[in-house]
Amino acid sequence: MASIAFFYFDFKDESKKNAHDALSSLLVQLAAKSDAYSEILSTLYSEHDAGSKQPRDDVLRKALERMLAIPDQAPIYIVLDALDECPNSADTPSPREEVLSLVEWLVESRCSNLWVSVTSRTEVDIEAILQPLASHKTSLHSETGQKEDITNYITWFLNSNPKTRKWRKEDKELVIEKLSERADGM
Repeated sequence: MASIAFFYFDFKDESKKNAHDALSSLLVQLAAKSDAYSEILSTLYSEHDAGSKQPRDDVLRKALERMLAIPDQAPIYIVLDALDECPNSADTPSPREEVLSLVEWLVESRCSNLWVSVTSRTEVDIEAILQPLASHKTSLHSETGQKEDITNYITWFLNSNPKTRKWRKEDKELVIEKLSERADGM
C-alpha cells in the first residue's frame, strides 16, 4: 500500500514555514504508515534524549533517506504545497532556499518508488530550481476552470454570509468581478 506524506507551507503559521518543520512532519506521517518507518523514527527519538533535543536537518534527512532506502516497499508520495508561502528572507540560506534544497535532494535521490509533487505560485527563484527537476509542470493560473471555481466560491460566500447576503445585486456583481480579476488564479 502506498504511503502519502503532505506538508502545507502556511505564511500565518510559524511552524509551517521551513525545511526543518517539513522534514519533521513528513517523517511522522510516514512512520504512521509502516512499522519499518516507525522503527527509524523511534531510533531517532531515542538518539535525541526521548525527544528533548531537536535533531539537525541533516539528521532528519538521514532518517528520511533510511526510510526511502528500505527495500521492496510500496510507492511513497510526498506533496509539498504552497512552497511560495515559505519566506524568501535575507537570511543565508533563507527558509525557502532550504526547502528548495530539500526538494532538490529528494528528486536527485533517484528513489524509484518516490514521487514528489510541489505546488507554488510562479516565483522566479522557485522556478529556477524546480524547472530543471520537473518531469511535469502544470499552471492553473490561466485555466478557465480555476477562474470559474474562484468566481463560484466568491458568489457562494456573498450569498451565504448573513452580512453580505443583504447587499444589492449590483454591489455583489462588482465584488465578484473585482475579486475574480485580482485573484490571479489563487
